[in-house]
Amino acid sequence: MKLLTQLQLGQLIQNGQANAERIADDGRTIDFQPVVKLFTPWGAATWLLTEVDPEEPDLAFGLCDLGMGEPEIGSVRLSEIAALRGPFGLTAERDLHFKPTATLTAYADAAKEHGRIVA
Repeated sequence: MKLLTQLQLGQLIQNGQANAERIADDGRTIDFQPVVKLFTPWGAATWLLTEVDPEEPDLAFGLCDLGMGEPEIGSVRLSEIAALRGPFGLTAERDLHFKPTATLTAYADAAKEHGRIVA
């Protein structure tokens, strides 16, 4: 399975461009809903991604949880997620049933409270 669909990648790029313009305009950012949820089926790592850098599309931004009880908002390389290998060659997957219901900040607040991403 591909890590991202073309539609998701397009939305991530669009969000990244919108935030780049907003930052240039007034220094603030837009609190988007996540576009995609990625996870490792053999562990507890989870990523809720909202955008990619329009200048460097391998660099994504979102809520990152490596399964150690400290989820945080930040950047991650899509190539690094794609390169992950678990037991029997398992790879990171896209949650096909994920439907965002909140903004990234709201997910981050809930994750801080629970010590993990709850989505």
